[in-house]
Amino acid sequence: MAKAVIMHETGGPEVLRWEAYDPGQPKPGEILLRQEAVGLNFIDVYHRTGLYPLPALPAIPGMEGAGVVEVVGEGVSEFTKGDRVAYAGLPPGAYAEARIMPADRLVKLPASISTQQAAAMMLQGMTARYLLHGCYNVKAGDRILIHAAAGGVGLIVCQWAKYLGATVIGTVGSLEKADLAANHGCDYPILYRDEDFVSRVKEITQEKGVDVVYDSVGQSTFMKSLDCLRPMGMMVSFGQSSGPIPPIDTGILAAKGSLFLTRPSLMAYTARREDLLAHALDLFDVVEKGAVKIEIRQTYPLAEASRAHKELEDRKTTGSALLIP
Repeated sequence: MAKAVIMHETGGPEVLRWEAYDPGQPKPGEILLRQEAVGLNFIDVYHRTGLYPLPALPAIPGMEGAGVVEVVGEGVSEFTKGDRVAYAGLPPGAYAEARIMPADRLVKLPASISTQQAAAMMLQGMTARYLLHGCYNVKAGDRILIHAAAGGVGLIVCQWAKYLGATVIGTVGSLEKADLAANHGCDYPILYRDEDFVSRVKEITQEKGVDVVYDSVGQSTFMKSLDCLRPMGMMVSFGQSSGPIPPIDTGILAAKGSLFLTRPSLMAYTARREDLLAHALDLFDVVEKGAVKIEIRQTYPLAEASRAHKELEDRKTTGSALLIP
């Protein structure tokens, strides 16, 4: 019998338990996948704490993984046993040695991309894709601000935006993270603990502001992020690692320069299969070209998911992290 990380209640990392688990057999339209790597993402923490409730408990968290097709359900023609595949998004359940997945949520991997590399990039990389090409279409000459620039999404956004010709400004929490971001395309790393990032952004842009802010931090940065934007700039709030953002008066957007605000999700941007494939193929393209390098900077045994969650929450991780079944 396989094993999985199962949570019977919401709470701290200790609620993640390594237990025996039977994934069952695929129904029509489904696939049984033997997993070789699982992605570690902050949305997993939100599910564990109950900030983003899972459909029911007990539950297996995890939104990203890659592996090999073991059994193909009736009516599935796009995949065969032995195919290497990856996924990111719903349904949750990635923290397992094997799992059932809807076939239309899987993407076949090109030969040049390993399953570990795929599991480290699908959720964060497709997030970067909708940030840069969906929420705001970044082009040469644009100025962007990305918070948590040394994080998993941050490092991909820095590289991809630089490839597109943008000027990249990023906030980081240490000199080590500043160097890491700079080595991945961030033109201006800002140590937010040492200097006011609004003042520094204004200085860098000669008081003009940036075209778009990508903010996954939330409560502690949201209002100041608005002050970094040019008139009619785009504020993209796509996470809340510092806590949820309190309700705001939308009149603030008018007062600060007719700003645009969006709160996107990967699930919405990839809900249709054609959109999922477009996101994945664009990601594969920039990785295969070498424009975006995916670095797996931490690996943990899947059985030690609780330790991985603690280090993620304590901001001890950088770039991409994997759980290995």
